[in-house]
Amino acid sequence: MATPKYKRILLKLSGEALMGDQDYGIDPKVLRQYAAEIKQIHDLGVQVGIVIGGGNIYRGIENSSDGVDKVTGDHMGMLATVINALALQNTLEHHGMYTRCQTAIDMARIAEPYIRRKAVRHLEKNRIVIFAAGTGNPYFTTDTAAVLRGIEIEAGIIIKGTRVDGIYDSDPEKNPNAKHHPLLNYDDVFKKNLKVMDMTAITLCKENKLPIAVFNMNIKDNLLNLVLGQNIGTTVTESAPSLL
Repeated sequence: MATPKYKRILLKLSGEALMGDQDYGIDPKVLRQYAAEIKQIHDLGVQVGIVIGGGNIYRGIENSSDGVDKVTGDHMGMLATVINALALQNTLEHHGMYTRCQTAIDMARIAEPYIRRKAVRHLEKNRIVIFAAGTGNPYFTTDTAAVLRGIEIEAGIIIKGTRVDGIYDSDPEKNPNAKHHPLLNYDDVFKKNLKVMDMTAITLCKENKLPIAVFNMNIKDNLLNLVLGQNIGTTVTESAPSLL
């Protein structure tokens, strides 16, 4: 059996990724695909925490122009992440994995409240833990929630699954000449204003020396190969040589 590079990871998935080819909502095919990819690393003994966004259902920032105030919109976005978390939890369990869903907003009838020690214990028992409802506070993104939970559970890396194969100097879906960066340090991200995660999340990673990997989650075996130590996508670390 292959030996994974990381014992424990925090996987960040966007809500938009769950839409597949739809305009909104959840595509069951995408859920099944993601569950199969996660099962591969789970079967190797990797402890997996997951944070998932809610942009396929509601985006508080973009929707602030529709008459909903920012705080209310952010709370609606948090609830959207819970919907996605429950959908992913159900699919993972259909693939034979044990899971727990913990929420930053108490809703005890459908999920556990987030308690760090309990989350770590679940991970030690090889249960996948899905962290929903962001940080529980408005004005913080699910990127920040992912990094915060990653630090709290002492994950070895934050792995962000996207639709593109890493970080570019511009949007590769709009610019065919965009340059791919396989390796970056945190200062490059700040000074070049690269769209990796929001700056609060990047700052937390830098202060805690927590590496970030950004990769295309839609390519088969990418997650497995990344966890096994292959150079997939882009890695952001403190030790990477600066581009500047």
